[in-house]
Amino acid sequence: MRIGLLTEGGYPYVSGEAGLWCDRLVRGLEQHEFDLYALSRSESEEAEGWVPLPPQVGRVRTAPLWESVDDHIVYGRRARRRFAECYGELATALCTAGPGNPSAGPEGEPEGQSALEADRFASALYGLAELARDEGGLPTALRSETAVRALERACRAPGAHRSAREARVPDLLTVTARLERALRPLSLDWYEDDDLGSVDLCHAASGGTAALPGLLARHFCDVPLLVTEYGVRLRTHYLTEPDSSPAIRSLLAAFHGRLAAETYRRAAVITPGNTHARRWQERCGADRAKLRTVHPGMDAAPFAEAGESPECADPQTLVWVGRVEPAKDLVSLLHAFAEIRRAEPGSRLRIVGAPSGPEGAAYLIHCKALAAQLFPDEADGPHAVGRNPVSFEETGGPELPSRADAYASGALVVLSSVVEGFPAGLVEAMFCGRATVSTDVGAVVEAIGGTGLVVPPRNPRALAEACVALLRDPERRARLGAAARARALELFTVEQNITAFHSIYLEILSRTPARRVLLDDTGEPLPFGVPAEAHVPGRWSDPTARVAARGGPGTTRSGPGWAVEAEPARPKTSVAASEGAAR
Repeated sequence: MRIGLLTEGGYPYVSGEAGLWCDRLVRGLEQHEFDLYALSRSESEEAEGWVPLPPQVGRVRTAPLWESVDDHIVYGRRARRRFAECYGELATALCTAGPGNPSAGPEGEPEGQSALEADRFASALYGLAELARDEGGLPTALRSETAVRALERACRAPGAHRSAREARVPDLLTVTARLERALRPLSLDWYEDDDLGSVDLCHAASGGTAALPGLLARHFCDVPLLVTEYGVRLRTHYLTEPDSSPAIRSLLAAFHGRLAAETYRRAAVITPGNTHARRWQERCGADRAKLRTVHPGMDAAPFAEAGESPECADPQTLVWVGRVEPAKDLVSLLHAFAEIRRAEPGSRLRIVGAPSGPEGAAYLIHCKALAAQLFPDEADGPHAVGRNPVSFEETGGPELPSRADAYASGALVVLSSVVEGFPAGLVEAMFCGRATVSTDVGAVVEAIGGTGLVVPPRNPRALAEACVALLRDPERRARLGAAARARALELFTVEQNITAFHSIYLEILSRTPARRVLLDDTGEPLPFGVPAEAHVPGRWSDPTARVAARGGPGTTRSGPGWAVEAEPARPKTSVAASEGAAR
């Protein structure tokens, strides 16, 4: 089987967010072939280079989303009219979508109207894609005065929601520029029969812009689409746009909501990483019949030694591990630890992690100042040097070489976040066999099940009481740690993740109509030329048969079987659709 893996700011770049699980997936499915289609987010990301790629990766195509593109394409009168119509329809769909709901307004957009606007958005999106294919690109047109005026007319038209009507010229210019960047994949030359059209399946590693090439491959070449979201991009957009004006936020939220709804509608299967993400997808209109929860696959090997030796931990040490940023709410953790110290004077807290960006660095300074205020340095005697019971550390040094060493240093791992997606750090602690106390946010409850204590967020007293209860009960702590390790090994390993995706790949292909037809020497379809079983060269195929692609400007290639080869020097193996057996 040949998979087109679609990423944005991820694999194969070294600094990619979703690079690690994609790399494990590709390496674990060595019986399949992968073509990578990567969208980069920054110049620094490209400068850091790629991770080493396994031999099953055939083709890698990249495109930047960060740099300004001038295609120097001048549209004729007819093309300008087509663009104005399509972009105007797109803008109208955004201005009539309510700002508070991904697919409908908070005022309660009627179901029929919502479906009408969804169809309008889809028609405009694919109309722009077809225009880009015919004319060679869209970037200049998307930044043109025509685009700004079309957006302004849609915002001022009757029926536009209030936030859109309040948009000013700077807001319109900002939204136009952001839409041009988000729609840049429409102008790529990836959607031909010998490119994305030649893969058996497109797998988008996230929603949003990364899924756009998959939508276009489905539109132009009927390639089925699988969408995986371990962090819902629409939710991320809401969390990262707090400083924009209401008009900018509402229009961009409407765009991302409409795009998410269209992606979920066209996808063959959607794989959220947890129930928290699944609820967001259902809110955006995802069909429950398409949803398959696939938990992230994490490497348990680095944590095996700590997990098999839980008795080595300091029984009075609490550990927090993660990125230092306001969403982790270390302030509440420090106040909770003040109460823990009153109940257990010998306890210590190790905060292990590096700050995330300038905001994280400022937050770390604030937390250190608070810790110095709450916990003055203490000494064991008049001639000893005092030390603070709270330490701020980073991994990589001689005392804590790795994250596994950080978890192993304490008997109890604490998570105090107010915002969390899938708690990967908590799962690492579970691999280490550590009992946990966590706040009830994101997918925390789903991850730990009944193997840890959960308290409300922003409640230092509840957090302190739970920690004290486990510090005073070593037997319960050991029992919860053992159960946590067993649960993590069952649900969150790389092996279960790879097995799940392998099954989903086969499921999608088994119910996807054959898109390629074997032709004989006369150009006629060869009956029963596409077997339902895995293709075995020389057994099922006629060496004189040729391959033709359906649904687009076809090109024929010689060779056995129906697999379209991008690189003839490498042997290929493909899986045919089950419907092909009846042809």
